[in-house]
Amino acid sequence: MASSNSKSTNETARKIFKILLSNPRINVSWVKAHAGNVGNERADQLAKDATQHGQPYSHTKLLKPHIKGLLRKRMLEEWQTSWKNGDTGRKIFNIMASVSLRPTNWIREDVIFFSQHGPFPAYLKTFHLSDSDYCSCGGIGTALHYVTECIYTVSWHMRKPAPNFEQEWLKRVANNLVSRQKIRGIIKFISETEIFSGLPSLQLPSELN
Repeated sequence: MASSNSKSTNETARKIFKILLSNPRINVSWVKAHAGNVGNERADQLAKDATQHGQPYSHTKLLKPHIKGLLRKRMLEEWQTSWKNGDTGRKIFNIMASVSLRPTNWIREDVIFFSQHGPFPAYLKTFHLSDSDYCSCGGIGTALHYVTECIYTVSWHMRKPAPNFEQEWLKRVANNLVSRQKIRGIIKFISETEIFSGLPSLQLPSELN
């Protein structure tokens, strides 16, 4: 029998041989056909049924671009599920809910602002890296504060959104290069200006590096 021949080149026979090799308790022996052996008669009947009613097996070769497309789709689906159900990066998720292989062209300052993980007193105080969450101007030192109302960053100010439109405002700003240029200027100003020099040095969270 081909299945018991280790030199057989038949793919099915090779698979059966490997199964037999890994299961020494299975014994294979020749059985005379049509001799009243119940198991053999049943196997013969199933084989006949398959030839008459079974679906023909076809081995379809798929083109490499098609396979790559299927893998890409599956990868994006798994990535999207992970991003949607994750515990980290939720502020970024609220701005970019859908994953994409297209680059965002964000630089370090953009990530700092939109994640709100930066040299902002309100953020630093949360992790006990600052004694106060107040800005040097007297306002609460959030990322939004520096972009819309801090007296030290007037040159880069944008109109402050109403609280119920803040999330939509962030999405629009994230997709506007002119607005992102202003944000980059503010982040660099905060990091380099003497009045803010007492703030701890900034390190991006590991999940955003």
